[in-house]
Amino acid sequence: MLTSLNVYNTLGVGTTQLYNKLTVYNHKWHGEFMLGNRKFDFQIKSHFPTKASPEFLMVDLVNNLDKLVEDRQAVLKNVLNKAQSMDKRKLKLSVSTYGNVRAKKLFEPILQLSNA
Repeated sequence: MLTSLNVYNTLGVGTTQLYNKLTVYNHKWHGEFMLGNRKFDFQIKSHFPTKASPEFLMVDLVNNLDKLVEDRQAVLKNVLNKAQSMDKRKLKLSVSTYGNVRAKKLFEPILQLSNA
């Protein structure tokens, strides 16, 4: 799956920076490669969707928070606010399938409230 940190800008959670590197989620290759004039960051992931949904992007943003140059605390606050209005069933599936430990801890209170 070809993606970029730029796609987080579409979520409306306070990310506005433009990044010059594309990310390729795959099952075999790891590392940074120059192909033509573009830099690609190949990352091995055991699970990733064929098409990025907003729920996947929210989880992926939290997974990659350390790579962003924006104010991380402000972005996390906006992510939590935005998650309140998202489809909880889809978000829960994305968190359990694609989330790292930080993402699972962050979204846990929101997803538990939706079960109550």
